[in-house]
Amino acid sequence: MTKHQQLQRRLGVADATAIGLGSMLGAGVFVVFAPAARLAGELLLVAIALAGAVAYCNAVASAQLAAKYPESGGTYVYGRKQLGEWPGFLAGWGFVTGKSASCAAMALTFGQYVAPGYATPVAIAAVAALTGVNLLGITRTAFLTRILLAVVLATLAFVAAASIVGPHVTDGGTASGAASGQVGGGWGILPAAGLVFFAFAGYARIATLGEEVKDPARVIPRAVLGALAGALVIYLMLGALLLAHLPVNMLAASTAPLLDAVEQSSLAAGAPVVQAGAAAASLGALLALITGVGRTAMAMARERDLPGPLARLGGRHPVPVTAELAVAAVVVLLLLTTDVLTVVGFSSFGVLLYYAVTNAAAFTLRDRPRHAPKWLNAAGVAGCMVLAFTLPAASVVGMGAVMAAGLAGRATVLAFRKRPFWKERLR
Repeated sequence: MTKHQQLQRRLGVADATAIGLGSMLGAGVFVVFAPAARLAGELLLVAIALAGAVAYCNAVASAQLAAKYPESGGTYVYGRKQLGEWPGFLAGWGFVTGKSASCAAMALTFGQYVAPGYATPVAIAAVAALTGVNLLGITRTAFLTRILLAVVLATLAFVAAASIVGPHVTDGGTASGAASGQVGGGWGILPAAGLVFFAFAGYARIATLGEEVKDPARVIPRAVLGALAGALVIYLMLGALLLAHLPVNMLAASTAPLLDAVEQSSLAAGAPVVQAGAAAASLGALLALITGVGRTAMAMARERDLPGPLARLGGRHPVPVTAELAVAAVVVLLLLTTDVLTVVGFSSFGVLLYYAVTNAAAFTLRDRPRHAPKWLNAAGVAGCMVLAFTLPAASVVGMGAVMAAGLAGRATVLAFRKRPFWKERLR
């Protein structure tokens, strides 16, 4: 088997936690409360808690596996090692395709906040700039993530303060979106939890960077669980404050719920602060996403599940240069040719499959800490599948087709490699 050049272990607990938390407090925190409230109504906090519970199962499984296999690639690697090549490919393909669409959505969100009339060119510029930062090395990525995370946390604290000081809004208020309408509840909790879940999926970035973390057996579990705990507390607090401050039908109809919370308070003059925070959050999430997708693509290329050149490293502090540039090119292509905000909805199904594989792989581990019993992994698989198949039908069908195309493509390539000509070429 070919010996691959290794990345350098340069990330400590603080940097790894910041990258995970920066992903979980991305642009989603500024918009997810509205569609979740539309589905769950007054039971929004129950949906957030349910999403957090499923995310906890996944986080524990990710921490177990990353400590045992401290390599780049996350669940793609874990699935191959513990379950076999096909489950590993399923996880990797779902992550790379789904999160590439998410990258484009984050970039476009940034462009819409900064320059609404020129959103796409600004989004492309952001992708180019952040790819450049990533190519300078993982420590530069972690440093910029810390700065952006500080801006986001300050913004969220301001939103919380505005919600507390009020005045509280009656049903006569107006939101930034469409007029107030009907909201759900009851069975709407499950699809709402499916939406909120993706706000908690940022800890996967820590696992995908496993090859660049110092003392991974100690650092990765602490960073994963610490980042998730911080995000869950923030989402629950914000959800409770928004429900107390805005009528639930106004919250459900909003296109910018945190901005509405400030504009409908005595601190309305600070609305530009929220817009700046949303822009910073979009950049932070985009930075972490590009990094994670690039590392997963590199890992898949090492195993010849993606073209071999994507495994090449370069730079003073080695990074997967070819994979990073390829990811950036795909994201720019999506920005130029698709309705990104619609396409990204399909990624939800793929990412839930990714975490189902994570939990299934962790279930097969023999050595496990007390806080990670097998039943927790089984609950994680069940939770992921329930949330996946209660997503809107368009998301399930759309991403299901992408997953099927990837599996069929791999089967075709493997069939060609069995031919004598290819066997000679691959020796």
